Amino acid sequence: MSLKVSLSFNGGMELLFNNVKQKTVEIPASINNSNPTTMKDLIRWIRDNLLKERPELFVSGETVRPGILVLINDADWELEGELKYEIKDADDIVFISTLHGG
Repeated sequence: MSLKVSLSFNGGMELLFNNVKQKTVEIPASINNSNPTTMKDLIRWIRDNLLKERPELFVSGETVRPGILVLINDADWELEGELKYEIKDADDIVFISTLHGG
């Protein structure tokens, strides 16, 4: 079984993903030993399957690096449990860089 998830990369994040701003992907419903797929699993999956360059600008350890706003279905991921959030079919997940050069 797989989950269909809409991903968006904004605020410069798209540069790390070959200038792709939006992509619908299918991910396994259970990436991690038959446990539900979480945001932690999704971030790892994005890093391994979609990220084209400079992973240090997207991830730090097992999470997104500071300065990246993450929205899950238009809500701040902090309200949804951050890395523990269990991905659901048709979720809309947005990554926005809040850091800009000057």
